[in-house]
Amino acid sequence: MALEFRAVTFRYNRNTIVLDGFDLRIDSPATVLLGPNGAGKSTLMALAASQLKPLSGTISWKDRSPASRRDLTAYRKAVAWLPQQITPVPGLTVREQVAYAGWLKGMNRTDAWNASAGTLARVGLSKLADRRSHQVSGGQLRRLGIAGALAHHSELILMDEPTAGLDPTQRKVFRSLLEQLADDVHIIVSTHQTEDLADLYQHVVVLDHGIVRFHGTTSQFQAMTDNDRGPRERAEAAYARLVGEEI
Repeated sequence: MALEFRAVTFRYNRNTIVLDGFDLRIDSPATVLLGPNGAGKSTLMALAASQLKPLSGTISWKDRSPASRRDLTAYRKAVAWLPQQITPVPGLTVREQVAYAGWLKGMNRTDAWNASAGTLARVGLSKLADRRSHQVSGGQLRRLGIAGALAHHSELILMDEPTAGLDPTQRKVFRSLLEQLADDVHIIVSTHQTEDLADLYQHVVVLDHGIVRFHGTTSQFQAMTDNDRGPRERAEAAYARLVGEEI
């Protein structure tokens, strides 16, 4: 299973080209997309989620393209996107919002409701099922978003800066969840943080100004720097070298 970008060009206006003839194939179960702010990560994720449309080129998951009317529904059911901000739906409980996410992806109401219980248990939110979704913390809200993606059996989950703004405890819980998810679904996480990279991801893509600076395994990425350093320090040094930042 692979997410592919072929000759993709995207721009927000005539003078702001984010991607130009962009090519990338991601087939690892757990991939981290690294890059500084403004590198094009969020744009790439939104394109992959079919929230944005490229000016030219194609995007596909398992040979299904969101540009095809025939494939669009199946593509959106298979590919889930968690933006930086998960929005609570006014008036809905946590379980109702998860079931609603499944319904939006084409499940009938009964199946979506039944699936919501299992996915809430999987992300550790069963005890909050009856709480209003706007009353949960930021970390819990992001786990709620994942539960919604799991409810409709997503094959690929895209996460844009999922741990930004979380406290250390919330980050630890979320990292543990990511480790578990990689056994069943493909995940791509965009971030500018290199911590815990070796523990969570098998594959690294470094994006800078719309250009892929590195595309390879986590071990290949860490091998770019002095092996006498620890895993985190090697990752930080490799990233800094690729994007021209001093550490």
